Amino acid sequence: MALFDTVNIIGSTIYFVFAVLLAWLSRIPRTNTGAGFWALAIFFGMSARLNLLILPAYFSNATIEYIYTGFILLEKCFLLLGAFQFFKLGHYTRPYLIFIACGFGWIALNWLNETNRMVFSFGVGIFNAAALFLLARICFEKRYTVNHQILLLTATVCSLLALHWLSYPVLRFIDFWQAPGFLIGTSLVLLEYLCLTSVVLLQFQKRLLEAEHNALELAYHDPLTGLNNQRYMSTLFDQALILALRPHQLLALFYIDLDNFKPINDNAGHHIGDEVLKTIAQRLRISTRSTDICARIGGDEFVVIATQLENETQIQQIAHKLLHQCCLPVTVNHQQFQLGASIGISIYPAQGDNLHQLMKQADQAMYQVKKNGKSGFQVFDGKTA
Repeated sequence: MALFDTVNIIGSTIYFVFAVLLAWLSRIPRTNTGAGFWALAIFFGMSARLNLLILPAYFSNATIEYIYTGFILLEKCFLLLGAFQFFKLGHYTRPYLIFIACGFGWIALNWLNETNRMVFSFGVGIFNAAALFLLARICFEKRYTVNHQILLLTATVCSLLALHWLSYPVLRFIDFWQAPGFLIGTSLVLLEYLCLTSVVLLQFQKRLLEAEHNALELAYHDPLTGLNNQRYMSTLFDQALILALRPHQLLALFYIDLDNFKPINDNAGHHIGDEVLKTIAQRLRISTRSTDICARIGGDEFVVIATQLENETQIQQIAHKLLHQCCLPVTVNHQQFQLGASIGISIYPAQGDNLHQLMKQADQAMYQVKKNGKSGFQVFDGKTA
């Protein structure tokens, strides 16, 4: 009996730690509500173990067993409700609550009628095993939603625990097996809640990584078009410059200012203008290579930095391609809009050795295009101003 009490004391203590940890995790904003249900579940598991330690001095073995199984049924109730919340399986809730109500009905019926304890224990084992097999199935089916290895381990542990519950009548009525049986059960329960806690933490980690990714997207990408923004363009330019330093290779900066865009905003509305910008951005993206840089730096202003160019003929070809994409009609909500683009070009190292200087020279070349009638391109020649 001393070993039996020791197992329950150790089990209750560790259950308490898991209950506090899961309760704390559930208080973190936007944490899945399943963690709170699992905290309640392990709390009732702890209460069941304390019942076996404290109540023998006050009640008969039969009464203690009814109270113990009541707490265990509450533990299974919140254990599965937590899984339904965590994996978004709300449609399981009502049938499962009916199942739990039947379990409590079984306890009450046997308590009031004092039926055969072996039959009662067999029924309790079936109820608990059914709940755990259901949890095992859910974890297996949802194994790719968080971490398939942890959820597969959870499903395995739940299945083993379910099989262990089917031996509950043996555990209750064979004295020498009681302490080892409870030790095995306690170990499996602790492993089960360790897995569930890990699942919560992994989802929390996933949220943090997604938040970090979104923050980086906001910091380095234009929220409307998804292109690089001016800040990130500056960072990428240093990397592009390394490629341009290779022998006989050039780098060209294309400063693109859309023509006839302001009337679209004024007449059709900013929401239509936004869709036009998205279309132009997509065209520029697919017209550039993976080694090039494509950024939106203002309302209707874009920059393309082309790297690893062999000669100025390639620069002319890219300019024609970009201009063509900007001059194609854009259709939004069955309305067709005709734009153009004034493109100024500066070349590294001939017209500048840093981004600021190249941007300035390309900007001057772009304004010269606008003065000459728009919808064209020009390489900075040192004379444009």
